[in-house]
Formats: sequence, structure tokens, C-alpha cells
Amino acid sequence: MSDRSMVLVLSCPDRPGIVSAVSSLLFEAGCNILDAQQFDDTETGQFFMRVVFDRLEQAKSEAEIAASIEELAKRVAMTFTLRQSSAKKRTMLLVSKFDHCLTDLLYRWRIGELDMEVTAIVSNHDREHLASTDLGGLPFHHFPVTKQTKMEQEARIWQLVQETNTDLVILARYMQVLSDGLSAKLSGRCINIHHSFLPGFKGSKPYHQAHERGVKLIGATAHYVTSDLDEGPIIEQDVERISHRDTPDDLVRKGRDIERRVLARAVRHHLEDRVVLNRKKTVVFTG
Repeated sequence: MSDRSMVLVLSCPDRPGIVSAVSSLLFEAGCNILDAQQFDDTETGQFFMRVVFDRLEQAKSEAEIAASIEELAKRVAMTFTLRQSSAKKRTMLLVSKFDHCLTDLLYRWRIGELDMEVTAIVSNHDREHLASTDLGGLPFHHFPVTKQTKMEQEARIWQLVQETNTDLVILARYMQVLSDGLSAKLSGRCINIHHSFLPGFKGSKPYHQAHERGVKLIGATAHYVTSDLDEGPIIEQDVERISHRDTPDDLVRKGRDIERRVLARAVRHHLEDRVVLNRKKTVVFTG
């Protein structure tokens, strides 16, 4: 995308004429719409829209376009975000001992699949536990944590988020439950990945528990973090069939693959402004 390309994402109570109003506003501002997606949630009465547009040579400035959208927002009780398509979200990755999701995200970032700027890698374990992961000189922070030091450790994480102007925090198999306070501060900009089974298996060795119960499907869920453990608005999910022939190690291996691809898709959706919160769920405008 060029520096003149922008992304507008909006939501408001549904009413006739919103699409026309947005299209007319951008036309009058000297813009050309490249892509537009919309969704009307008939259950909640909310309208959602994502528009990608180019500012042509004689177009109004970004500030003037933002001011026009702000005027429309006041008239129709609309919330919106507007940014340059080329603007990279500043992203922090939190990880514990399991590095498969971290390694995958860094690989996708390096080949240009995930258009983000990595601000830091944070772990509650020292760097030796990530010896097989190429951090490539990225800032690494070891913030150990115990039950007694949890609040202090989270304060250090939050301070780092602020100091680095981080836009998005990814829990890339970070095996610590965030407190209600930190979850609230990161609302709508912290993504977690976890296994997804029917029935649900909590605690240690979930894949071994699933094997003992003879489950036929395993999966993974990526969602926004809230104070309710693993129950935040879902962004992406996937599953894979298994059989009685699969051992616990097979489930762990297959589970790693699902977690990697589900988290990567969720992160990409967020980076491209494709996810809009809709109460306890999300609207995801896939490409």
C-alpha cells in the first residue's frame, strides 16, 4: 500500500444512508475507494464497515478528511479508527518456555507476511529457554514472576508497553494469567492463543487429558484478553481431526501446528484493521 492509502473502520447504530454518507464524504474529499466491506448485525442493530481508499493528487489532507469523518461520527453516533495503510503497528511479544508461536510470528514478520514493528520480546524465563529461537538482536527482557511478585512484574510489563509506545501485545504461549488490572489496560489490543477442546481440559498437560478421553477433534482459539480467563472475544479458530492411533505426543505436535497458524491469522487480521469488537464477540472482515 502507498503512503496515500488509508483504512477507515467504523461502527454505529444501523440506519439508512450510512454507506452513501461515507462514500460521498470520501468522494468529495478527493479519494478513491479501493475496497469496502460491511456488516449489519440484525441482532444488536449495529452496523460495521471497513473501507480502504487512496487519497488522489488533489485530495484533502489527512487532517481534513479526519475532521469530516468526525463530523459524520457525531451525527450518527459512530466510533471509528483511521490510519495510513503503511503505518506499522508497534507490537510486543510475550512468551514463556514454548517458543513455537514466537518463532513462527518472527519468521512471518521477517518475510513481510506480518507488517508490524516488533518493540520487544518479554519472557518470565531467561533467554536460555529461547536458545533455539533467532531473536535477531531484538530487545529481550527477562521479567521473572512468582505469586508474591506478580503485581510488580506486571507493572514492569505495563511500563515497557508505555515506554515503547506499543500498540499490540501478543501472548505467544505466555503461560501466565494476566491480572484484571493489566487486562483492562490492554483491552482490545492484547491477543492470546490457547488450545480448544470439547470437552474443555484445564490445568496441566491438556493434550494428555484429551488423549485419555479419546477426543476426535483438537483445535486452537485466538482471542482478545479480558479478565475472564480464555473467554475474551474470539478472533480466529481452527480444528484438526485425530484418531485412536494418535499418541499424546502426536496431539502435542499437531496442536503446535494449529496454534501457530491460528495465532498468525488472528495477528494479521488485527494488524490490517480487520477486527471490530461487537460486544462479547467480533466482526472480522477477512481478505
